[in-house]
Amino acid sequence: MRPEAHWNGWFLLETGMATDVGCRREINEDDMIARPDLGLWAVADGMGGHAAGEFASQAIVAELSEAGLPASAVDLQARFMERLIRANDRIRAHSAELAAGPIGSTVAALLVHEDSYGVVWCGDSRGYLLRDGHLVQQSRDHTELRAALEAGRITPEEARTWPRRNVITRAIGVGPDPECDIVSGRIAPGDLFLLCSDGLTEHLDDTEIADILLDLPPQAACEALIAETVARGARDNVTAVVLACRSGDDDDEKTAPPL
Repeated sequence: MRPEAHWNGWFLLETGMATDVGCRREINEDDMIARPDLGLWAVADGMGGHAAGEFASQAIVAELSEAGLPASAVDLQARFMERLIRANDRIRAHSAELAAGPIGSTVAALLVHEDSYGVVWCGDSRGYLLRDGHLVQQSRDHTELRAALEAGRITPEEARTWPRRNVITRAIGVGPDPECDIVSGRIAPGDLFLLCSDGLTEHLDDTEIADILLDLPPQAACEALIAETVARGARDNVTAVVLACRSGDDDDEKTAPPL
């Protein structure tokens, strides 16, 4: 269920979220969470085949839902990582029980406390910030493709058909500890954040994503992003979570912060 708009004392936070199994998969191994009361949003994209990948993404979401109310931005990040460690352990234990090869999940998360944000990720699920009409990817894909491009082993033209372009180099559950990166900053009124699985960015480029985010409110934008991806053949599961941050000064829906 999509959360209602939430006033965090600094911004009115409006969430949209949508997911689809896509056109070629039988099971949706993506999962998502939006907890504006905790300042936490995330998308997880499971891997390992059928119920295994589904278990991995659901384990991440289940653990994050129990993060608890943070006292600060630093506390929020600590709580997030503590729950991610728990999810990592659960996934590894389940993988050992199955004895059918490694399972895991990517994750891209947005942490918001007061007027600060952090985008945390592991794998190729992405976090974006749309500010002043410009969409900028905050995350950097943990993939063999990005590593090859940065090392100059392949060209951007070759990248489009490179046979290992979808191979990720990090995931929750495949190692003893989660390996995440984080970028952080201050929120400005009007900022929009997008978290998505790679099923979306496989079919839509950044310009197309930005156009939809600029034209529609968060829930309608998520639904439009998913619909367009499905219309283009959606080779994978596809998930989008959008957060709009408004000042709330002129919004009648804002609930005044407690005295």
